[in-house]
Amino acid sequence: MTDLSQIVKAYDVRGVVPDQLDEPLAELFGAAFATVTEAEAIVVGHDMRPSSPGLSRAFARGATSRGARVTEIGLCSTDELYFASGTFDQPGAMFTASHNPAQYNGIKMCRKGASPVGQDTGLADIRALVEQWRDAGGLPEASATPGEIVQRDVLADYADYLRNLVDLTSIRPLKVVVDAGNGMGGHTVPTVFDGLPLDLVPMYFELDGTFPNHEANPLDPKNLVDLQAKVLETGADIGLAFDGDADRCFAVDERGEPVSPSAITALVAARELAKHPGSAVIHNLITSWSVPEVVKEHGGTPVRTRVGHSFIKQEMARTGAVFGGEHSAHYYFRDFWNADTGMLAALHVLAALGGQDGTLSALVAEYDRYAASGEINSTVDDQAARSAAVRTAFASRDDVELDELDGLTVTSTDWWFNLRPSNTEPLLRLNVEARDADTVARIRDEVLAIIRG
Repeated sequence: MTDLSQIVKAYDVRGVVPDQLDEPLAELFGAAFATVTEAEAIVVGHDMRPSSPGLSRAFARGATSRGARVTEIGLCSTDELYFASGTFDQPGAMFTASHNPAQYNGIKMCRKGASPVGQDTGLADIRALVEQWRDAGGLPEASATPGEIVQRDVLADYADYLRNLVDLTSIRPLKVVVDAGNGMGGHTVPTVFDGLPLDLVPMYFELDGTFPNHEANPLDPKNLVDLQAKVLETGADIGLAFDGDADRCFAVDERGEPVSPSAITALVAARELAKHPGSAVIHNLITSWSVPEVVKEHGGTPVRTRVGHSFIKQEMARTGAVFGGEHSAHYYFRDFWNADTGMLAALHVLAALGGQDGTLSALVAEYDRYAASGEINSTVDDQAARSAAVRTAFASRDDVELDELDGLTVTSTDWWFNLRPSNTEPLLRLNVEARDADTVARIRDEVLAIIRG
């Protein structure tokens, strides 16, 4: 029997199919979701993984057993599911394991208007109900009036909505390579880009949840290699890479060099602040120093927060922020129900690039001001003990400040680092930034020596 603590994470459900997550369990989650949200109607979508249609339909059956009407939107990206939740003003559930390998699947859930469901906003209650019903042998008697399941395709409406938020009609023609990684970008990109002045070079658009070409995780540099080569081969202006459920988007410039997600955050923030002067912009604590600097330079108010989409969305709602960005390439928009959409961020970058004559590398140079290590993972036996050892090593210094908003952040005049435990694996994640590469290397090596020593 699955230990639900292994698959119910901080803000979603994720596990190996069918060992940890199967259709009977998905049905219980659907019933619990409908109960906790008290929804009369919900919307459900799924990605291209072989297990997704069956799990999604089982979830829908569970929800209808509690009396909820279920609209199935079928194959979709996660941000397309958020669009449906926002447009229909209904809670939603997306079956995907994002960038995880093929044997995984999971559920991302939201309340109506795409507002987040995390441990403190319903996920713990959903888990408790699932455990209660499972231990009792299954669902209680169905509602006297079970709900119905209907199908609806929202892809064209989703594409129209995004294109109305960013005007690309007058940009210069651009050659754009897109690596969908056999994920949902292969489903959404052709419709969203249709009719725009873009020469699209598609890579791995075939929907295949076994990921035959590479993992659909652009955060790992090895998964960008094919895109980088194709950009150079075709003389493209830009390359875009989406993760498995296409809610994250990464960019590669005309030289085949990856563009920092922090630079994208700063660029989009500047564009959003031009439309909404004086607004707040959310950034998590591992984004570059350049992000709050650019926000202030453009008259906005930067708001620093923890890593993770439920935290970002809560801060977006609390502050009324116009935009939010994470260094993992999640981008959040007030105009998109405070939810994350890599596609909308991509349209902003294309509009900025096509609205001037220069290259992408030149365009983002003003937003990419510091040297950074990238995220470095260390497998450890005791996350807390290793983190405490790092804290002790730096706490006695007069030239640093420490904070523990999310893991440990140590900040000096010329550098900072953040050390965070993984929620799901025995890892510590280190990010270092400094004014020059030599300082990055020095601080990185000093901290890693303590962690791995």
